[in-house]
Amino acid sequence: MRALTGLLIAIAVSTAPAASAQVHVGRNVEGGLPWSVAAPQGASWSLVCRFAPVTYEATRFDTRHWANRIATTGTGAARGRLPHQDGQCTVTKTGGAGPVGIALVKAGEVQAAGTNDPARPAAVGFL
Repeated sequence: MRALTGLLIAIAVSTAPAASAQVHVGRNVEGGLPWSVAAPQGASWSLVCRFAPVTYEATRFDTRHWANRIATTGTGAARGRLPHQDGQCTVTKTGGAGPVGIALVKAGEVQAAGTNDPARPAAVGFL
């Protein structure tokens, strides 16, 4: 019984920092890193971005909604912002002519990558 209690305490202590690492961003869900997808010839794409866990106000009743990724699709160019100052994004070409590219900007530093092959996504990130 003592071994089980010790194990439960160790698990609780080791997971507590992860829970406290969440940042509450309120309604400002686009206050972090800017991202931009380029598809100069109108190719379609899917984008997945992962970031440190945040909580945000989704509705007035759901004031602590949790997220650690966004996923979207599109055609042509698109822009947005992550909710936090770290993250990594992967863009995959899903159809159409021409390449697709992804860029992230942090403190004036730009990371960018592109692909023309649907089997090889382009990825960038600041962690």
